[in-house]
Amino acid sequence: MVEAAGLPSAEGITIARLGFRRFAADDADYEALARLIGTASVADGLDYVPSVAGLRNDFEHVADFDPREDVLLAEVDDALVGFGQVQRDVRDGRPVYWTFGTVLPAYRRHGLGRAIVRANERRLREIGRRFGEEEGRTFASWADDQQSGTRELLTSEGYEPIRYGFSMRRPDLEELPEAPLPDGLEVRPVLPEHHRAIFDADDEAFRDHWGHRDATEEDFAARYGDPDLDTRLWRVAWDGEQVAGSVMSYIWRSENEALGVRRGWLERISVRRPWRQRGLARALIVSALEGLRDAGMNEAMLGVDAENPTGAVRLYESVGFREKDRSTRYQKAWSWDPGRRQGSASRARPRT
Repeated sequence: MVEAAGLPSAEGITIARLGFRRFAADDADYEALARLIGTASVADGLDYVPSVAGLRNDFEHVADFDPREDVLLAEVDDALVGFGQVQRDVRDGRPVYWTFGTVLPAYRRHGLGRAIVRANERRLREIGRRFGEEEGRTFASWADDQQSGTRELLTSEGYEPIRYGFSMRRPDLEELPEAPLPDGLEVRPVLPEHHRAIFDADDEAFRDHWGHRDATEEDFAARYGDPDLDTRLWRVAWDGEQVAGSVMSYIWRSENEALGVRRGWLERISVRRPWRQRGLARALIVSALEGLRDAGMNEAMLGVDAENPTGAVRLYESVGFREKDRSTRYQKAWSWDPGRRQGSASRARPRT
């Protein structure tokens, strides 16, 4: 494979016939990338197997993101073995420059993951110059506890853990607790004319949460363009003409088939400030679990910030969820000097 300008070199990576190119954003590349991510996730014990349509929807509706420029592919004999992805967003008023990626297990610990991280950072610095930011910007990434090599790699490249999150699982949908709606509220079916009000209320509710990012029009398009969207599973509580809170449930059917489960996910669990501390979130969660059970699911999962200020972890535990996996957000100073961490870098072995 001929190297193009701006792509990393395969020099120093102990993988024969390795080359890099940019993502073409065509059907073949989406299919190959979805397969790569799913294969690597299953190998790592992660509950994420994207569909081709879902991955395309995600990539095509992100502000300031062009998959043709911001996704890097690593191939051996034209077969995809690893990828990198970058993205910039603003969280709590501070610009965050994200680096993501993975490598198939057979090609780990050969230097490919480190090359991808460094190529991602070079791309992020290009993006940073476009925005001209001088203060507050940082590099960031996430890694699950199962991804020990990823955590070692990030640490050796100057990233430090700053926050934790959990995925929580309810192993059955039987014997759900009683949880009536607060007086004066009602759950209504989601109609297209309600989409904007639900979207805006959810964005408002999450402004209290750490790491909040203001929702964009691209987010609106992605949410309502999701190929697995079934708003009959959602539970949205109304107080007159105002949305008080919501739970957006999903069934990722191709993922369930790949993992051999019948699982639903509770996403975007939110209650706006005036309606908090009244049992609304609990009522919506239980109703959402009932909806998943009626749809043929037998377990449920959700994700949560470990330090959620609204006491979400305790709430989820009270309705039968238990911690399954933990993930860590890593952060790295924009001005980090690799010379300061040579000792740790020499001990770490990259996995992705």
